[in-house]
Amino acid sequence: MPHHQSRRALLAAYKDRKTVAGVFAVVCTATGEVWVGRSSHIENHRNGLWFALRHSGYPRPDLQSAWNTHGEENFRFEGLDHLSPDLSRLERDGELKRRAALWSAGLQAYAL
Repeated sequence: MPHHQSRRALLAAYKDRKTVAGVFAVVCTATGEVWVGRSSHIENHRNGLWFALRHSGYPRPDLQSAWNTHGEENFRFEGLDHLSPDLSRLERDGELKRRAALWSAGLQAYAL
């Protein structure tokens, strides 16, 4: 029974965790190219992005082509900006768009 209770507690803690929204960059170290994106859960975004790229399933042909040409070892994921978890969904979405546009312009990056 203790195992069941600890599993229940872990599941409850997982559901109650605050997700961190933010802006991120994908950098190709071989070419210096940068892509900037936004995510409502930045900590988990890299995993999904890398999975899609590894399986040639990413919808941006320019990023997928660079990945295929230069390989995973020449890419890095960088968190650029994090939003307060206290923002409403509407505030968060608007702020993510605004900050992603600022980072894209500042880094002369492609938008994701």
